[in-house]
Amino acid sequence: MLANRHRGVGGADLAGPEAGFPVAAHKRALRLLRQASMPVTVHAGEGDGVQSIADALHVGGAIRIGHGARIVEDITFGQVSEGDPWGLEGAVLGPVAQWVLDQQVPLEMCPSSNLHTGLVGAIAQHPITALLRLGFAVTVSPDNRLMSGTSESRELGLLVDQAGWTHEDLRDVAVTAAWNAFLPHDERERLVEDVILPAYLLPTNGRHRA
Repeated sequence: MLANRHRGVGGADLAGPEAGFPVAAHKRALRLLRQASMPVTVHAGEGDGVQSIADALHVGGAIRIGHGARIVEDITFGQVSEGDPWGLEGAVLGPVAQWVLDQQVPLEMCPSSNLHTGLVGAIAQHPITALLRLGFAVTVSPDNRLMSGTSESRELGLLVDQAGWTHEDLRDVAVTAAWNAFLPHDERERLVEDVILPAYLLPTNGRHRA
């Protein structure tokens, strides 16, 4: 992998079952990647709980988290109301959730995949919406496209139709994903400024606005 970093290999991804397969088992390989300044994604917080996310960050050196949906287990939500269906007002974050929020660690969230594996009961209940509203750096991914029969566009459409996402929400997660891509900074900047933001302009009386 490291030998091919200048031939298109932009980063590493440690994936697969989480429970029973701790990040520490791969400590040496992950340390070599860190020492070589190779960015790493580690799957955590899907099949295992909050500690798997902490281990991915602090043992594995991940700079992105694959899935991460169970970070909500480290958040105590407030009272639910009609205007606040998640109980976001008064939400209290535990230490791992606070770290992920403060460091803006990107969470590669996969609503349909999590629905099919039983992690959530409905797209509207997926924690991605609450995390987005709380300011976490969430992105939307299709994960296993063939098994879930989905695509990036379908995932976004489901969030609009079933979770009430807005045009601005779609733009924001696209920008977050681009800024956290394993690409050089100047390429990410061009992607955001020249491709993504113009694509999300809305026509208004012959003009455009964001």
